[in-house]
Amino acid sequence: MPDFVEDYRNTIVQIATPYSTGTGFFLRESGLIVTNHHVVEGNRTVVVEGARFKKQLAKVRYIDSKYDLAFLDAPQNGAELPVIRLGTAKTLRERDAVTAIGHPFGLKFSLKSGIVSNTAELMNGIPYLHIDAALNPGNSGGPLVDMDGEVVGINTFVIRDGDNTGFSLPVRFLKETLDQFAEVASDNASRCTACLNILTEATVENKHCAHCGHKAELPSSVEEYIPSGTAKTIETLIGNIGHDVMLSRSGPNAWEIKHGSATIIITYHDKSGLLSADALLCELPKKDIKPLYEYLLRENYANEALTLSVHEQDIVLSLLIFDRYLNEETGQDLLRSLFEKADFYDNKLVEEFGATWKPE
Repeated sequence: MPDFVEDYRNTIVQIATPYSTGTGFFLRESGLIVTNHHVVEGNRTVVVEGARFKKQLAKVRYIDSKYDLAFLDAPQNGAELPVIRLGTAKTLRERDAVTAIGHPFGLKFSLKSGIVSNTAELMNGIPYLHIDAALNPGNSGGPLVDMDGEVVGINTFVIRDGDNTGFSLPVRFLKETLDQFAEVASDNASRCTACLNILTEATVENKHCAHCGHKAELPSSVEEYIPSGTAKTIETLIGNIGHDVMLSRSGPNAWEIKHGSATIIITYHDKSGLLSADALLCELPKKDIKPLYEYLLRENYANEALTLSVHEQDIVLSLLIFDRYLNEETGQDLLRSLFEKADFYDNKLVEEFGATWKPE
């Protein structure tokens, strides 16, 4: 395993918004999290989480739809994270080995190895790196790293049904943008897609670029996300139970909440109109499982709305509600019961039936 892997494991950032999920990476020298603009588009703040820092909110400080870049606030303990180097002095060639690092499909850390197929695939006037590393949804915004462990690109998009056809923005565009962003000395900036100047509040007039008159948007002028319909009801319930609504968001119609020792994942399936809430409890013991199974069956008989089940090694407490039956009064009682019993079952199963805690 290359020496740089552990450094990246600790600096890779998982990003979630009400619209999407993606990857970022922390640059300690700049004090910023780097990601794609399309990952954070439509948000002033996003949820970030890393291997060495807990889930928290990060402010969007810079947006750039031309190069599909965005910069976010540093995590709270960013000064303790490893230094990641930018390979701006590198000259990539076809067939050079590279590694795409990210969080595809919501996984916590993933490496995808490949080669550079083309060093200048021109799209929209930008010479992207064409790579054959198998990028997937969630890789967006993650670093493309060479064999020396230096960032040579930012993984930006894939061609649907393209059979391992991915594209990364060359690192020189990131370095230029970081330098330009530092020059304007603002935590609320964007790039004009017409004249390519970096704009701040001082150079945006009536939502237009003061240099060329093109329509412009700063991070602070992005309309705040306002949930509607069933999503609004769910977020009201989460808030009423006492959890941070913004911090719980983990993607489109998805929420993840830590309650005591249990993790609760709430998903609204809009096509079927079904809300599912699953509390991931502990794991099955290695032996003497029969008493535990008997206990789960007895509890299922006693519980009216909640169901205990086993998926592989995981013990799960679940709640299903169709949206036509969901309102603030009934939903709050059911969700509160799930949260409270999840924490209760977690401890009981470990202490009395030999189940094991899930690894963090």
